[in-house]
Amino acid sequence: MALGGGTYLVQNKELPGAYINFVSAASANAALSERGIATMPLELDWGMDGEVFEVANSDFQKDSLKIFGYAYTHERLKGLRDLFRNTKTLYAYKLTSGGQKASNDLAEALYCGTRGNDLKLVIQVNADDDTLFDVKTLLDAAVVDEQTVAAAGDLTANDFVRFKASAELAAAAALPLSGGENGTVDGTAYQTYLNKIEPYTYNTMGAVVTDDTTKGLFAAFVKRLRDEMGIKFQLVLYNKAADYYGTISVKNRVLDKGWSEASLVYWVTGASAGCEVNKSNQNRVYDGEFTVDADYTQNELKKAIKGGEFTFHKVGPDIRVLEDINTMVTTSDTQGDVFKDNQTVRVMDQIANDIAVLFNTKYLGIVPNDRAGRVSLWSDIVKHHEQLQAIRAIENFSDWDVTVTQGDTKKSVVVSDRVTVVNAMGKLYMTVTVA
Repeated sequence: MALGGGTYLVQNKELPGAYINFVSAASANAALSERGIATMPLELDWGMDGEVFEVANSDFQKDSLKIFGYAYTHERLKGLRDLFRNTKTLYAYKLTSGGQKASNDLAEALYCGTRGNDLKLVIQVNADDDTLFDVKTLLDAAVVDEQTVAAAGDLTANDFVRFKASAELAAAAALPLSGGENGTVDGTAYQTYLNKIEPYTYNTMGAVVTDDTTKGLFAAFVKRLRDEMGIKFQLVLYNKAADYYGTISVKNRVLDKGWSEASLVYWVTGASAGCEVNKSNQNRVYDGEFTVDADYTQNELKKAIKGGEFTFHKVGPDIRVLEDINTMVTTSDTQGDVFKDNQTVRVMDQIANDIAVLFNTKYLGIVPNDRAGRVSLWSDIVKHHEQLQAIRAIENFSDWDVTVTQGDTKKSVVVSDRVTVVNAMGKLYMTVTVA
């Protein structure tokens, strides 16, 4: 990262940037940028190799065959359909990038993976000119490209294959491609993804993994980026007691044959990324396609809440989110129970990301650190918070809650900021007096 960021203990940072601490107000018991951006590493049979690639919701619906190798309705895309129910943009990475590309004498698949083995080429003599050939590219039984040429050197690459210019064209009913293999998904593949995704900005990361080592790798990644680099996002894992408000742990497993038991991570990642800063996922109906194991007793649900587990439960015929919580269970004087709620974290991240972008683009190295400059920064922060209050993400905010003063050096400014986060209603206590 070009700029510094994260939290601070003393004013001793060497890199220019925005350093922001969040602490909860002391209590008696001591106890607005757009959202909808997600990222996930995926085990794919087709797709761009070795790089993070962006997929918009509309692109997924229209071009899933080209991007992922399967039609939108295919069983292999069930997890991604769950994700895109609430996600606007996905930064995807193909974990299986280290495999082999399918090929034959005339062409090679554009990407590695087993899906390339379902490609074939059909060559026919053109009906109007017997010196020309009609070359069709088929995926399963669907024609995905057709060209009329005199020689192989005249063929241009399409969305699925690159042609070999030196090949000889001759009529053939079907020339299948073969030898396509998926790369091995191991710790190196996951680490490569984390290295490549680090410069991107997103709201939520999800990883459909079940082994403790990989889950630990991701949990350490989100904590490092949030606390040391100021990159604010939440991570969704399956059955991971991270005790950290940046990590969400999905308790329920799915029962679908051929799918990882951790596949609810798709839906929760999308729901977390797409949830607006003034909303909560509590009590939301699961509207995805997986069969969810949600057979829990009342005592088990209480234990899940205490353990920081994001849990689905049955309410009549529906499967609903019990509470929109993260894995934080250990509180302190500076980080109290309010940090356990994901709606609080969304507000915190909104403030941190927005103010960091504001400072780094408008003030850093541009505005003098004098009274007028600090008043300008104060005014922008107040205006930002008033927008949060207008959409009922925070309440009881006054411009007196923000102060901007000069720091220990000529170049530093210190902001003191106080906000009260609004949470969605979760409990009703009612007394009815009947005469």
